[in-house]
Amino acid sequence: DRVWQDLYRSTETDAPSSVHLAQWPRIDESLIDEKLSVDMALVRRLVELGRAARASSGVRTRQPLGRALVAAAGWAELSEDLRAQICEELNVLVIEALDESAAGLVDTSIKANFRALGQRFGKQTPDIAAALLEVDPADLLGRMRSDGSATLAVSGLGEVILTEEDLVITETPQQGWAVASDSGESIALDLEITPELRRAGLAREVVRAVQEARKVSGLDISDRIMLWWSSDDAEVIATMAEHADLIGAEVLAPVVERISGSWPPESAGSIKAKAQADVTEVTEVTDVTVAEFPIALRLHRV
Repeated sequence: DRVWQDLYRSTETDAPSSVHLAQWPRIDESLIDEKLSVDMALVRRLVELGRAARASSGVRTRQPLGRALVAAAGWAELSEDLRAQICEELNVLVIEALDESAAGLVDTSIKANFRALGQRFGKQTPDIAAALLEVDPADLLGRMRSDGSATLAVSGLGEVILTEEDLVITETPQQGWAVASDSGESIALDLEITPELRRAGLAREVVRAVQEARKVSGLDISDRIMLWWSSDDAEVIATMAEHADLIGAEVLAPVVERISGSWPPESAGSIKAKAQADVTEVTEVTDVTVAEFPIALRLHRV
């Protein structure tokens, strides 16, 4: 009721005195965007498949990947905004259609779905199953996903129209790929970790470690910090040089600076000089460790 008073009655003077006295809102079905609802359902399914593929590969979600390949009816109609949303959710840089760029990356096999085909063709279903063994599965599946259905020449039946529901589809990733499929929809993740991607992943690990340290130290969400780091590892040095601005923005650190030798003095004056900003307080110093990476971090609240 407090939310009702503060956010609604303050602007709607004729509103009921309590949310408990208000009528349930009426649904304006004219505002429902059916296509958007269908598209968002596809987005959710693909994100779930992508997360399942990541889990099977053992690659952390925080580790960016280069690309994902999608095979699903309706993919071609998805807007760029929704495709970008999938990229963000799965932490991949690029997402493309499977049939456009994945030749040889996924082994595809198809078999007859006897339950679905039997309802339509009865005793002639084995003839269709035999015909499926003679076609290129990737070609047939590609035509189905492009047009929604595909024709198959069957002895004694002529041209038969089939959809993905008529098939049992298996898509197996080649080495270096992770694939998840369900109900005729598939997503493949390219697991190659280039040096650039590894550095981006390390930067996210640094952000995670510092954010956890902020939380444990009792810092307020708006508190700024000074962040110093030390490492002799070439990859870590390159990562911090490349992603220092991103790390600083994520953890509210106006200064992200490498320290060679001893750590910086902990006086407010020293930190103020480095930050070139108003510093009113310096509290505890927190040391941060980042698992698996040879880097030492120290943060000050200012």
